[in-house]
Amino acid sequence: MKIPITRPLFGDEERRALARPLDSGWVVQGPYVEEFERKFAAFTGAPHAIATTSCTTALHIAVSALGLRPGDEVIVPAFTWIATPNVVEYMGATPVFCDVDLDTFNIDVGRLESLVTKNTVGIIPVHLFGLCADMDAVCDIAARRHLWIVEDAACAFGARYQGRHAGTLGDIAAFSFHPRKAITTGEGGMLTTGRSDLAAKATALRDHGASKTDLARHTEAGGFLLADYELLGFNYRMTDFQGALGSAQMDRAAFILEERRRCAAFYDARLRDVGWLQLPRVPPGFVHGYQAYVTVYQPKRPSFATLDAMHARRNALMARLEAEGISTRQGSHAPVLLGYYARKYNFRRDAFPGALFADLLTLTLPMYAGMTEAELDFVCERLIEAGRA
Repeated sequence: MKIPITRPLFGDEERRALARPLDSGWVVQGPYVEEFERKFAAFTGAPHAIATTSCTTALHIAVSALGLRPGDEVIVPAFTWIATPNVVEYMGATPVFCDVDLDTFNIDVGRLESLVTKNTVGIIPVHLFGLCADMDAVCDIAARRHLWIVEDAACAFGARYQGRHAGTLGDIAAFSFHPRKAITTGEGGMLTTGRSDLAAKATALRDHGASKTDLARHTEAGGFLLADYELLGFNYRMTDFQGALGSAQMDRAAFILEERRRCAAFYDARLRDVGWLQLPRVPPGFVHGYQAYVTVYQPKRPSFATLDAMHARRNALMARLEAEGISTRQGSHAPVLLGYYARKYNFRRDAFPGALFADLLTLTLPMYAGMTEAELDFVCERLIEAGRA
């Protein structure tokens, strides 16, 4: 039996959707992208949704729209995909890393305020693996210290915090539609915001800074004239193939999310008594989107003294599962340990223990819509057996 780490859910609906731009002749940033944006805004409850080429470009637009500039500092988690700090670096600003809570993998709000300086302008909390960050605490600090908030919601489709969908909790947010996400357009991203000023600016920035979208220009009188360009923008336009695919995926989004929660519930029940594995934790008031089912391998309490041996054992466990046809992954990485950031900022290996432990000890199990109980049981059975070896 071969079980991938994930598998997109595609069918005849998606095949038909991809033919629509071919039939219409409109293939870039057109009516199907607009349709996708409308559906996404309605699902999340966000007043504005703006599609982009990826979550990374969405984050880049977000910090640009907020006016990030050289000399500014932005607080980001020390355990996240590298794109989160990268967009700060793109602007010539400085990412200030905050350690994470190993129980949730999200930014440790108890450490957050101590990192605010006179140069701090914003915070980018990450809703990692589909669990929202502690946004009451983040928003409280941001409000008192006059900071903006960009939610990195790459993993957070379907995640909710105190009844509100991720992406509606800060100034602006960015989602991902990479194939490992719940819904996918291959590559692709989406910005959400409740601020009309940011929505207008983001819409312009994704299209070279144009004052009017191509769709608006070509459907209104006077389309023979080009738009004005008052902003220095980017070419981050989503294609209509992606928009049409995303629109079809949105039509089955509720089913896809329910399937992922079904898989998570199976793992929760089957693995709850495996003492050497920390399962995902969902605090009261949170709804997990389960972009990934990420556990922590910890036959002992993680410490600097035991970490390297536990890391080697985790890797050996993952190799045994791979030999059985079961794909696993580490949860994410700690950018502070990666070459660019480690060299530039001269971080000590033990400076961010939560991020270090998460980088070296997380173990992600397969999860996708349509995963059968036999497949889930096979993963659990082999995992338990491999853990005893």
